[in-house]
Amino acid sequence: MIDIKKVLDEKTEYADNVIKQYLPEEKGLQSVIMDAMNYSVMAGGKRLRPILLMEMALCFNGNADDVKPFMAMMEYIHTYSLVHDDLPAMDNDDFRRGKKTTHKQYGEAIGVLAGDALLNYAFETGISAALAFEDKERALKALSVIAKKAGIYGMIGGQVVDVINDGKEKSKEELDYINEYKTAALIQASMMAGAILAGVTDKRLTEIESAGLDIGLAFQIRDDILDVTSTDTELGKPVHSDEKNNKSTYVNLMGIEKAEEEVRRLSEIAIGRLKNIGIENEFIFELIRKLTYRNK
Repeated sequence: MIDIKKVLDEKTEYADNVIKQYLPEEKGLQSVIMDAMNYSVMAGGKRLRPILLMEMALCFNGNADDVKPFMAMMEYIHTYSLVHDDLPAMDNDDFRRGKKTTHKQYGEAIGVLAGDALLNYAFETGISAALAFEDKERALKALSVIAKKAGIYGMIGGQVVDVINDGKEKSKEELDYINEYKTAALIQASMMAGAILAGVTDKRLTEIESAGLDIGLAFQIRDDILDVTSTDTELGKPVHSDEKNNKSTYVNLMGIEKAEEEVRRLSEIAIGRLKNIGIENEFIFELIRKLTYRNK
């Protein structure tokens, strides 16, 4: 049995260093935007998506150095989505990861532009990596998956459906639809991209995509639970924000006990899917389970 906390801390530190390696230098008349981008990215976080990308590549004998820029790319896309989520027009949050949100630190206009810049810079990073990648077809396929999962048929699509139904009561099926795209899509993209870069076949890729969906839904349900049960200090952002914004959540629909059960059920399904395609990575399995019990 591995010491999941120790190993996860090591991998998070590694991911942090990779992410920092590709950040833009803060120079030029527009240096404030680089400063805001770097502030947003380095404010902390679980680094779940880049870690999953790297681990999936390693599961299929991929090269860790080759996937580094794609790891950074995923975290920049994730961070841009958080920067925009926190804006007054969206969730209007003042704190994220225990620090001022980007628009509170730099003003709303720079907050908007920092999110835009991170998304564009993510693809600058990914395209440069693809041009240098030995197997261009694999790299382009990975970029295509990431682009789709981040766009109108993925994360942005889910966010749109969430926004236009804001304040309305939602069924579990509707919540699942929103969170399949809003939350799970980038987790799927990370896992699939790592596997693709390592040369995984389409059949295995389908199972990886399904496992990513299970993990994403479990992650979101746990997030809903923490919004009710955690504290501002533990979570690093305001709790009860769902209630404040009159949002339907899994906790509203299922209650905390059933929501906890659903997180565990989805996590074990995801692990089963990965085992069925020959993955024997104890760290990934323990990481998925740890998400079930996280307190922030």
